[in-house]
Amino acid sequence: MTDDVTARLALPLLSAGQAQKELTHNEALALLDLFAQPVVVAMAIDTPPATPVPGQCWIVGDAPSGLWAGRTRHLAGWTAGGWRFCIPRTGMRVWNLADGCEAVFDGEGWSVGVVRGSRVEIDGVRVVAAQQSAIAAPVNGDVVDAEARAAIAAILAALQTHGLIAG
Repeated sequence: MTDDVTARLALPLLSAGQAQKELTHNEALALLDLFAQPVVVAMAIDTPPATPVPGQCWIVGDAPSGLWAGRTRHLAGWTAGGWRFCIPRTGMRVWNLADGCEAVFDGEGWSVGVVRGSRVEIDGVRVVAAQQSAIAAPVNGDVVDAEARAAIAAILAALQTHGLIAG
């Protein structure tokens, strides 16, 4: 096979005049099948499973052993031809079956279930906004009704700002 590979997934490239091009092509398809829109069985696993099924993937842990040695935090996928590995890139996302959450690689490690964004909309309506300032709790006992009304008004304003109730 050729030593020329693609930049992101390290897919093998065909070279001019290469014999048995189907081997390189099939290897590239096997890697795409595993690592494009990947789904992993579990994360932070250091020991390869004893009886993997072709198509299954895992995220290797911080202290890999055996056939996974030296593949810290890589994606490891099993094929009929054995283990295939993918070096994670910043922004790579996987669906983690063990947690039922998405995991994202940030360039140093994987985070599970963290949702990042600037806004959340449901049916085109913003339902969560940036965190608002704290609401002071009512204190003292002289003017309880006025303090309680002010706190309730602040709570309602925050809920409206976040789109959780209509304004």
